[in-house]
Amino acid sequence: MHKTLFLLCPTDCLEAKVNNTFRQENYFYTSLGNSFVSNLETLRSIKELIEKHNIRKISFVLSNDNEIILDALEGQFFSGVRGLETFYNEIMEQKEHSDLSWRTGDRQFALLSYYLNKRIRELRLQLCSFFRFPFEINGRIYDRYDDTFIAIYSDLICIEKYSLN
Repeated sequence: MHKTLFLLCPTDCLEAKVNNTFRQENYFYTSLGNSFVSNLETLRSIKELIEKHNIRKISFVLSNDNEIILDALEGQFFSGVRGLETFYNEIMEQKEHSDLSWRTGDRQFALLSYYLNKRIRELRLQLCSFFRFPFEINGRIYDRYDDTFIAIYSDLICIEKYSLN
């Protein structure tokens, strides 16, 4: 049986939806806007969960109407919450990258894809120090309107800004 660790934002309330959609053994780790700090204590907790339950797949999930992401882009009313100031700056940086690359289409989806791809790269790099076997790490965006989980844009599409002289 597949076992997947889902990294979710608690404001999205997606645990029941994940369980109903992905009929497998699911585990959850939550943090506001998937902004968890990858410090040693957090990584050890994730490592213990992975080892205890023999998890080989990790999925970052955010809804397309995530309150924390929308607040980072608009009013920043929650910026005083511990740890969110850096997160908000990161979201604004990702918005700039996505605005450079995506002139049309779904900018919100592109922005979330940029952000989740960055989180995936960071986690993959950090887990390499604990595990020698490969993990499947992916990202999905839950579309409330269509009631579906959609795979994020590929990391190859979500390139960072570079300057060439």
